[in-house]
Amino acid sequence: MNADSGHGVHRARKRFGQHFLVDPAVVHAIVEAIDPREGERLVEIGPGLAALTSALLARIGHLHAVEIDRDLAARLRARYAPERLTLHEADALRFDFAALAGRGEQRLRIVGNLPYNVSSPLLIRLLEFRACVRDQHFMLQREVVERIVAGPATRDYGRLSVLLQAFYEVEHLFDVPPQAFDPPPKVESSVVRMRVRDDRLARDPAPLQQVLAAAFGQRRKMIRTTLLPWLDARGAPRPPMAGTLRPEQIDVAAWLSIADGLGVCRPGS
Repeated sequence: MNADSGHGVHRARKRFGQHFLVDPAVVHAIVEAIDPREGERLVEIGPGLAALTSALLARIGHLHAVEIDRDLAARLRARYAPERLTLHEADALRFDFAALAGRGEQRLRIVGNLPYNVSSPLLIRLLEFRACVRDQHFMLQREVVERIVAGPATRDYGRLSVLLQAFYEVEHLFDVPPQAFDPPPKVESSVVRMRVRDDRLARDPAPLQQVLAAAFGQRRKMIRTTLLPWLDARGAPRPPMAGTLRPEQIDVAAWLSIADGLGVCRPGS
């Protein structure tokens, strides 16, 4: 299917997971949720045909954007002056977001309609830049947002829930129907807000990622047969909890405590 950018027709590319946001009401709702202010350093991932880009630039004087598609990048350069839009033609999974923050300058606000095929890896990748990020507003597959915000002992609670809630305050803002996009995806979408938890900036996510991988790799099994032997093998203390628990029954605070027990994570909360 095709979408008209105002600079000719662009065919959405499946390999980039392109679904262009075209509903003005949804664009307006996202911008209102972000509430951008002049002087803030905003970075848009995957501006595409610039529906959200234009709406953001109507509120602020300058925007950074990261776009992997060379054709779309060329259109964006033709449409916006460099002093309004600084375009980085790059793969967001490999992009150095810290370079945009500079030294001691204002922290980034990252936004975007993320391709569904790379959303989870990108969210995990962005963890390493959280010290230079204030917040993130993303359009994602609704199923992914439900996993991000899920609480313990629910169907959607898992590794992604724990990992992201450990380092962000997360909020499911609103849902977006397929017809808001061109071409329409086969799934529902949602917008999520993720505010960086400054009280946990001192933490290294790696130990938490390790214990989550050990436990949730077999999430239906009790921790006495998965996590606890894994901790024993590493000389880490056993947590004061029943071995009959399953990973999805353990809350974020307890997971952070278990990660601290590995002896390589500095307490931060």
